[in-house]
Amino acid sequence: MTTEAVADTKLARLQALIREIGPAIVAFSGGVDSTFVAAVAFDVLGERALAITGVSPSIPPSEVEEAKALAQQIGIGHELINTREMDDPDYVKNNPDRCFHCKDELYSRLGAIASKRGFAAVLDGCNLDDTGDFRPGRRAAAQHGVRSPLHEAGLTKTEIRELSRERSLPTWDKPAMACLSSRIPYGTPVTVEALSSVDQAEAYLRSLGLRQLRVRHHVVPSGDAIARIETDEAGIETLVAQRSEISERLKVLGYLYVTLDLAGYRTGSMNEALQADRQSNHGSPQAR
Repeated sequence: MTTEAVADTKLARLQALIREIGPAIVAFSGGVDSTFVAAVAFDVLGERALAITGVSPSIPPSEVEEAKALAQQIGIGHELINTREMDDPDYVKNNPDRCFHCKDELYSRLGAIASKRGFAAVLDGCNLDDTGDFRPGRRAAAQHGVRSPLHEAGLTKTEIRELSRERSLPTWDKPAMACLSSRIPYGTPVTVEALSSVDQAEAYLRSLGLRQLRVRHHVVPSGDAIARIETDEAGIETLVAQRSEISERLKVLGYLYVTLDLAGYRTGSMNEALQADRQSNHGSPQAR
C-alpha cells in the first residue's frame, strides 16, 4: 500500500471515530494538529462541532488571532475562554509537571462547557508521534476523559501535514509551536513579565524571516535574564548576519546577554536537563 493510501485509510478511520463520538468540542490552539482535528470534525459533525481556544499570558496574542482566522476559514464555530493557570502556584513554580497543571485547567473548563451544552466529548490534537517525549499534559487529558482521535486513528505528524496540505489548510507547513512557558527552564518561576519578553523577542525575530525558533529565557543568580536562541540553519545565517541589531533589540526587551545555541532548534530541549538528571541519578549509589 502506498504512503498516500495509508494516510487516506487513516483519514477514513479518523472520520469514523469522530462520527462515532458525536457532538464534540475541539481544544483548538491553531497549530497543525488541532486545526486538522477541527477541520475534520466540522466536515463530519457540522454545527455539532465547536472549537474553543484558551487565552492566557502563556499564549502569544498572534496565535489567538491566527486561531480565530483559521476557524473562520474552516467554518467551525469558535469561542475564546480565559484560562487562569497563572493563578495556580503549582503552575507558576514551574516544576517538570507544569504542563499537567496547564492542561488540567484547560480541560476542566472545556469539560464543564461540554457537560453544560450537551457535547459528548472534548477532542485534542495529540498524534502518534507525541507519545515519545515527556508530556505531563497527557495525564491531564486521561484524567478528564479527553479523546485523541489523531492518535486513535494512528496518524503521524508527517501524515497530518500531508492531509492538511491536500485539504488546503494553511497550517500544513506551520512550524511546531508550544506555549511561551515552555521557554523557561524548570524550577524558574513563570512570570507574566518573562512571558512578555519571550513573546516580543520571538515576534521580532519572526519579523526578520525566522520561522522555526525558540527564545529560551534563562535567569542567572543575579536576577538578570539571558536569551538563548534556538533556530534552524536558515535562521542561524540571519542571526549571524544581523547579530548586532538583534542583540541590541533583545537587550531593550530586558535581556542582559543574547546567545545562539549552536545545536540549533529541537523540540523538548528543556527536557534535556531532566534526561541528564536521570542518567546521573541512575549512575549514583543512591539510585542503585
